Amino acid sequence: MSLTPLLAAPLAVQIHAITAVAAVLLGAAILFRRKGTPTHKLLGRIWALLMFTAATAAIFINEIRLVGPFSPIHLFVLMTYYGLWEGIREIRRGNVEAHQAAMKSLYLGALLLAGAFTLLPDRRMYQVLFGPDAGWTPSLIAIPLVLAVTGLLWWRLMPRRRRRPAAS
Repeated sequence: MSLTPLLAAPLAVQIHAITAVAAVLLGAAILFRRKGTPTHKLLGRIWALLMFTAATAAIFINEIRLVGPFSPIHLFVLMTYYGLWEGIREIRRGNVEAHQAAMKSLYLGALLLAGAFTLLPDRRMYQVLFGPDAGWTPSLIAIPLVLAVTGLLWWRLMPRRRRRPAAS
């Protein structure tokens, strides 16, 4: 593991990586702590700021150009902005369940799912974690592992829709 690829990266990449990693760690702590407390609200605001900053920095990362300066990965920026807006709107309305669903979806989708893409060879975070010459083996292990953890957390954390009994 070496931070050299990250330290040599453009400022937008550094800001994005630092805020995204911080959001992953803080978000995990928030997910498993008691909800509704002043600490939860403070940590939630910090997390939302980290997410907003990571998404905004990502707009300026244009190394993969498929549509003008953008790539499909930039859709996660829109997803993040929408998820933050929806989560904040719902808690202000007093709809705690919808707020929780929005924030959990944002954590799992914009951080864990998008984070899995950073584990492909030739991506900067791959180089930080595994080195530039590690080949495909770490990706073939790490990506399915991240996707499995994301799926397990989704199954565990997201509210289940209850089926109504059939009318007789």
